[in-house]
Amino acid sequence: MSLDVQQILRSGAEITDRALERLLAGPNTTPSSIHRAMRHSTFAGGKRLRPVLCLEAARMIAANSELPVGVEDLGAAIEMLHTYSLVHDDLPALDDDDLRRGKPTCHVVFGEAIAILAGDALQTLAYQTLAGMRCMPTATVAIVGEIARATGTVEGMIGGQVMDVESEGQRPTAELVAAIHRAKTGALITTSLVTGGLYAGGDTNAVEHLRAFGQCAGLAFQIVDDVLDVTESSEQLGKTAGKDTAAVKATWPAVFGIKKSLDDARELIESAFAELAGFGPRAEPLKTVARYLVERKH
Repeated sequence: MSLDVQQILRSGAEITDRALERLLAGPNTTPSSIHRAMRHSTFAGGKRLRPVLCLEAARMIAANSELPVGVEDLGAAIEMLHTYSLVHDDLPALDDDDLRRGKPTCHVVFGEAIAILAGDALQTLAYQTLAGMRCMPTATVAIVGEIARATGTVEGMIGGQVMDVESEGQRPTAELVAAIHRAKTGALITTSLVTGGLYAGGDTNAVEHLRAFGQCAGLAFQIVDDVLDVTESSEQLGKTAGKDTAAVKATWPAVFGIKKSLDDARELIESAFAELAGFGPRAEPLKTVARYLVERKH
């Protein structure tokens, strides 16, 4: 059966956006500046890839066309964490970018102080949301632990960001680039899949296959992101193109070149597919989204 990736992405984004609209305070809630800033970045038009992966992993494990009740809140919390990381990543002290998802970045619109606090607030609201999930209490504890590790300093998102910042201007190595990508980007993508599986009641074997799938797909995603940074325009990307090259960042093309980078991404996706072989046709939506990760142009 041929699946329409745009339909999968659109449906997942709509489900996630409805949850986010319900969970985030309204723009006029006091103090309005922080709530407007949070909403500015959250509703700036992201593709919601991480929540989509979470939802489809839960659907696959549940073996049901219907999503497990309440899993959209988990996806929304993951999107809040992703958005907080982007708000902070764009700050002058880090990547110093003024364009994100085709719109002015949070600190450009609201100032650095409010942008920092908006990122902090999104992270806090994410954990508040996770605490109220409608899954088994044991699953809630496991999910919170997975997400905390994936966003933390040891092989997690913050640790990857630190390595990225400290490696600027240095000659990149394959080992360094792989470590940064697996932590800074891959960890949250992987935990999106793992926690979706946990929410749906997946056993240890199923969850570990999702983890291995996510590790391959997450690295492939960032490799393609690196390639797009040097091959596409700012208008196409929705963010400032060429920033990685200008900052002499550790990227896959800087080490391996564009052709091998794309070949590596495709090989990683094939390895990811192999991890889902035991799930049969139920895995097709996840495979479709993973294929999109390496074929996208923005």
